Amino acid sequence: MRRSQAVSAFSVVAVAALVLSACGGGESGDPNSGASGDIKSMATGKAQQGDNFKLGEAPESDQVIIGIDQGYSGYNNETPDANNSYNTFVLTAVLSGSYQLDGNNKVLLNTDVMESWRVTQPSPQVVEWKLKPNVKWSDGGDWDCDDFYLAWLARNGNPKQDGKPVFISTGSDGYELIADATCKDNLTFEAKFSQPYLDYKSLFNPTSVMPAHVLEQKTGVADVTALKPTGDIATLKKAGEFWSKEWKAFKPDIMPSSGPYKITAFDTNSKQITLEKNPLWLGAKGGPKRIIVKAIPDTKAMATAVQNGEIDVASSVQPDATAAETLKGLSSQGVTYGSAPRLSFEHLDLNLDRLFADPATRKAFFQAVDRQEITDKLIKPVQGDAQPLNNLLFFPGEPGFEDNYTAKIGQGAEAAAKTLTDAGWVKGADGVFAKDGKRFSVTVTHNENARRDQTVEIIIPQLKAAGIEIKNETDPAFLKGRLDKGEWDVALYGWSSTPFKSEQASIYVTGGGQNHQGLSDAKVDEGWRAAGTAVDEDAARKAYQATDRALADTYASLPLFQTPSMWGFRGIDRVFMQSYLGVLWNVGEWTKTG
Repeated sequence: MRRSQAVSAFSVVAVAALVLSACGGGESGDPNSGASGDIKSMATGKAQQGDNFKLGEAPESDQVIIGIDQGYSGYNNETPDANNSYNTFVLTAVLSGSYQLDGNNKVLLNTDVMESWRVTQPSPQVVEWKLKPNVKWSDGGDWDCDDFYLAWLARNGNPKQDGKPVFISTGSDGYELIADATCKDNLTFEAKFSQPYLDYKSLFNPTSVMPAHVLEQKTGVADVTALKPTGDIATLKKAGEFWSKEWKAFKPDIMPSSGPYKITAFDTNSKQITLEKNPLWLGAKGGPKRIIVKAIPDTKAMATAVQNGEIDVASSVQPDATAAETLKGLSSQGVTYGSAPRLSFEHLDLNLDRLFADPATRKAFFQAVDRQEITDKLIKPVQGDAQPLNNLLFFPGEPGFEDNYTAKIGQGAEAAAKTLTDAGWVKGADGVFAKDGKRFSVTVTHNENARRDQTVEIIIPQLKAAGIEIKNETDPAFLKGRLDKGEWDVALYGWSSTPFKSEQASIYVTGGGQNHQGLSDAKVDEGWRAAGTAVDEDAARKAYQATDRALADTYASLPLFQTPSMWGFRGIDRVFMQSYLGVLWNVGEWTKTG
């Protein structure tokens, strides 16, 4: 699961401080991760220079087969029911945005499709995005300012009917701060902001720019740029319904490519997707002619598939000790193993609209969970120095990181039982606390994932000792339609981030598009407001720190650990699993070696 393109420094200026380099050391590799020694060098693109990215030249090769944890499901990844990392991992090779991220999480202008981005006026802030001429969608349509305008219209949150947005998006994530958007010409998008916005480069991310010309053709809307957020509601609703509902799965006539590859086939049963070269791509033409991406939910089976030559690349954001050892042991067969800490973390969200509406139940739950046992058993075999995560907004080593959770989590069963007793809960004959006829029995729900299943199995006896009954539920479709409906007690999943902290607001603010747990806290909302209106990095950092402290005080979302990625590949010169975009961020410059 990912955040809405948040998915964490304050702005591009602060990104350098957030770089989390790969776990790869000297000639023998990193002793903690087992990564090959040259993995670090693979974190940058072959033609990357300074703050600019473009695909590097490479010889054309045939087919590569890639394994990921779950399959692709939707072309428009900005809708709540499609919003997950596994779509991003595919779409990063299909859809272009204003920026690209390298393996070090550095934000780069995507010069394959962009000329520039710049602040033309500081107060009130005006920003201009200049697009490269002659960029085409794979169906021949122009990739131009209309597409940027549609991205803003769909995400700004203002077109509403009966108080509800007509574009159903994951959240506004800064787009709502654009008071006026204009296409000065076909290649120039200008945004006038209602307040300073340090993270303006986070907008128009690598998978969010949809084809406006397709929407116009299919809805009869003559000109997307003529639509205003407070304009004719019937026309806006027509556009909103198409944007929100039609770009699911794969329909060739409405899902063209603006990147180096286009989708040519998708099996909805196996979740296998095929990408082939976009013939209208302006950038480098080399790399694999065809890419097949397979869903392999069992990470151990993914590692075995590399071992048996069934796939060329195994790429997992669900680290597994056995799979890691398998991949590490294949070096004599030409397999390179990589692991790196991601801008991603695993957590337990408590549904505040159910039993956890009672603050005492949330506090007791936190106190009873022993995260160290989980980390030691499930993560340290992949990354030897892994520790429980003690912040929701900052990662260890990042300026602004504070430990806001050690004092709240893992105090033990006795402390949890006392919290419940003091709040009027009474332990029954079955050993489970109850109050007002309601037993403290909750279900932890997660997708089909062996490590998450193991996580719950570790938690069950920890909570049982505190008089709390935990049930384990696996739902393969949990992240694809059920999570956002709030149909759960405790949700176990991960958030994945880009290097822009402001985009996390939709997860935690009252009514946020990704606030699936029903959290509403005045201090949290005020923290995001203060961060969003900050005019310098120090003020933003302090506001985010205050926000995380307020989040910790709600006892609503329990961070477990920062999630390392793990990948293995053979027959390719260099593969690096980018924290947010997966392995395909630079697939067009891969060179086959065997």
